[in-house]
Amino acid sequence: MEVWTYYITWDTYGTWLPGDARGWRKRGCGLQMPRPLLENWCREQMCYAAVTLSVRNRETVEAACKEHAEYRGWSILAVNARTNHVHVVIVANVGPKAVRDQLKANCTRCLRNQLIPLQVPQTWAKGAYVEILDTEEDIQNCVAYVLEAQ
Repeated sequence: MEVWTYYITWDTYGTWLPGDARGWRKRGCGLQMPRPLLENWCREQMCYAAVTLSVRNRETVEAACKEHAEYRGWSILAVNARTNHVHVVIVANVGPKAVRDQLKANCTRCLRNQLIPLQVPQTWAKGAYVEILDTEEDIQNCVAYVLEAQ
């Protein structure tokens, strides 16, 4: 059975919009320069308030990623939930979209089922940034970034 190591990052809803001054990624085109007018337009199109994760929510997300990886037989090398995004370095035997979608769905379920549930209409932005890590050096550097550079 073939396995791959992925670096996956996804944002909470409304916290990193296209056009953002920090830069942003356009599907198929990579990193883009800031475009304030686009960012403002995207903000105006939002249907719900932006979502930020509390410390407790972040702990829940990290635990949910680990739980789901264990259930699927995947290996989490690093996970770091921040207030507005999540980083995961994971070894899995399925494609990156399946890993991304399953992790996001399980995190949402766990956030809604925690003692004080996160009740928002949309927790995550669409999609995610996914990179396939090909070398041991790439994997080590990515794990160090996720665990130490945040």
